[in-house]
Formats: sequence, structure tokens, C-alpha cells
Amino acid sequence: MRKKITIVGAGHVGATSAMRVAEKDLADVVLIDVLEGVPAGKALDLAEAAPIEKHDAKITGLTADYSESKDSDIVIITAGIPRKPGMSRDDLLSTNMGIMRGVTKEVAAAAPNAILIIVSNPLDAMCHVAYEASGFPKNRVIGMAGVLDSARFRAFIAMELNVSVENTHAFVLGGHGDTMVPLPRYSTVAGIPITELMSPERIEVLADRTRNGGAEIVGLLKTGSAYYAPSSAAVEMAEAILKDKKKILPCAAFLEGEYGIDGLFIGVPVKLGENGVEEIIEIKLTAEEEKALGRSADAVRSLVEDLKRLG
Repeated sequence: MRKKITIVGAGHVGATSAMRVAEKDLADVVLIDVLEGVPAGKALDLAEAAPIEKHDAKITGLTADYSESKDSDIVIITAGIPRKPGMSRDDLLSTNMGIMRGVTKEVAAAAPNAILIIVSNPLDAMCHVAYEASGFPKNRVIGMAGVLDSARFRAFIAMELNVSVENTHAFVLGGHGDTMVPLPRYSTVAGIPITELMSPERIEVLADRTRNGGAEIVGLLKTGSAYYAPSSAAVEMAEAILKDKKKILPCAAFLEGEYGIDGLFIGVPVKLGENGVEEIIEIKLTAEEEKALGRSADAVRSLVEDLKRLG
């Protein structure tokens, strides 16, 4: 029996994720959106590319109908709105909280054994909403953040040193935002720590660019935000789960004491397999890195407290 992935939100991130899932022939895809005709149109367009791309994934597009999501193995949630001019953080939080809560309840009812991959922003806060709304165990609610942030760091390292991206490995911990914590000590090129390959000043420039990676793209696009790299990150996570790879990736996971953090979704290295988060990997941090991760956790905690206040 073929695997099935439901993707909620047929915007750029959702539709590109659907394309990547199909072209990797990972699973059949159900694409859902509230906009009439959009998911069906994009699904048909993707299906018509299948003979050229040589895959047999079935792609279904539906408008606010979760019936085809039944028994999905994974649900990737990208639904939500971007912050608009004049919109307060509370307005954005309240709106996306309502969207996430409604969507999660629908997919949890249709696919009670699915693993949720949350992409919607603000990422760490939306993981909390999905966790509470679904009633799923913590191992089956995962935020896509660290994979994207680490990929950005890896790309910048490769550009700086003029090496293949395949030689680069990087870890970025913490919340998905400007408080994220790139870890140069654990970032390598062909096994060589980048601390031995470039100056502290250049490393800090790359780390800062990583923290602001999403904003840099928004600034260039003027209208819209990144979607190629975010979709790749979500699908890498989905592939690790579907193929039970036991792959160690930085993801937003619910911590209960790990890294001294309790009751928050925070980006940390985890082992991803068929059960979702199968292990949280605790790595040794310096005092400075611990402080930075603590500041990032405080920022996430503030968002979660705002969610509770907004109801």
C-alpha cells in the first residue's frame, strides 16, 4: 500500500512541497486549501508533469475537504497568513492560532495516526497550538525550523569557502527567528570544524546572515517569502520518517527537561524515524551557547504566553 502525505496550504510552500514529494515518488499527495479551485488546479498541473518527471504519485487537490486525508502517514501544515503592513504581532498570532487549531482538529480526526510537520509561522508557537489541538503524543508533532536554518548556514559556509555544499554540515538550535543559535563548533566541512577554516569575524557574519535568512529573502522579493528551501526542509523530514532513516536533524521538538528547558517546542537535534521524534540528542554546550539557547527559549516562552492570553 502506497504511503500518503497530506499538505494543508496550497501556497508556494505547500505546492512546492507537493511537487518535491511527488518527484521523489515518496508518497501520494493530498493538497488542501480554503481557496476554491487552487488546490485542484495545482494538483492537476503537477499530475500533468508526472509523465515527464517519471513518477506515479497520485496528487489530489481539495478545497476545505479532509476526507481524502484519511489514514495519511504524514501531514505537513503550511496554512496561515504572513504578517501584513499595520498588523500587530497579536493580530498575526491570533489569526494563525485560529487557522492552526481548526486545521489540526480536522487532520487529527481524519488521520489519527499521522505525524504532523508544522511549517506555519510563528513556527515554535504554532507547534504548541497543533500539539494541544491534536492531542497527539509529543513525538508526533514536529516543527520544521532547524533543518531550514542549518541548510542556510551550510549554503553560506559553502559560498564563503568555495566548496561543495555536500561537504558541509551545520547545526542551528533554538527558536525559529533572530534568536536562533548557530553552533560553529559543530559545523564542519568534510569533518573539519569551520572554526579552523575561517576567522571568528567571518563566522559571525555567516551566523548573522543565517539568523536573518528569511528576512533577507523577503527584502529581495518585496512581496512574498522563501519557499524553495522551506519545502525542501519539510520534505527531508518527511522522507526520514517514511523511510525510517533514523536521521539526526535539528527540529522543533517538545522538551521536558532536556537542555534545561521544560514545556516548550525548541529546535534541537533529534533522531527522526517511523515514530517521528525517536530520540532527542543532547550535545554539550559552552556556557555562552547555553545562555544563547536560554535567550531563544525565553523568546519562544513569551510567544506561548501570548497565545494563552489571546485564548
